[in-house]
Amino acid sequence: MGYQKVLVAVAVAADSQLLVQKAVSIVRPYNGQITLLSMVANPELYNSFAGPMLGDLRNLMEEETRLFLEQLRQQAGYPIADLLVVQGELGDGLIYANQQYSFDLVICGNHSDHLMNKLSCSAARFIDTSQADVLIVPL
Repeated sequence: MGYQKVLVAVAVAADSQLLVQKAVSIVRPYNGQITLLSMVANPELYNSFAGPMLGDLRNLMEEETRLFLEQLRQQAGYPIADLLVVQGELGDGLIYANQQYSFDLVICGNHSDHLMNKLSCSAARFIDTSQADVLIVPL
């Protein structure tokens, strides 16, 4: 049995292409579907006195993320079913996406070299509550 519905959590970073390639290699033999998900940080966290500019900053960050996801889609060499941009924490975004679409596998990258960070990645809350398999790829 192969994975049919795979969610790939990516950051706006060059090494996200590695995660997409991993997903493609997993689903291609089974003609599975891939969905890309990326997080947008709340601009309120960066500048609490910006006032009206926060809406513009939020829109700009979301548009930049969507453009990056579209670029990953074009470079994948395999059809990407959907692109999701969510705000907040990664664990919450993964839980939300899995509730909406029910994935078989979730792929995340681990950018950390520190042992404690590897043991307690930001996807830990999702891993604890999910029925989906989770693949953590070292980057």
